[in-house]
Amino acid sequence: MLNNLSDQIRECLQHAEDCARQAAARPAGSPLRLDYLQLEERWLALARSNEFSDRLEDFSNWPRKLKV
Repeated sequence: MLNNLSDQIRECLQHAEDCARQAAARPAGSPLRLDYLQLEERWLALARSNEFSDRLEDFSNWPRKLKV
């Protein structure tokens, strides 16, 4: 599945995974842990946004692909 992802989406997911690891390494209730968890959510949201943009672009270009 990851082979089909754009480089931008892959990078966002890698950052999210790193943030999740950093959060897990912090004590529960730690402000830094909460910061890392929020960053993870933001990276995941950006990945979803990039995926939507990629799909929208593919959909928009679909009629052009038929005119080959």
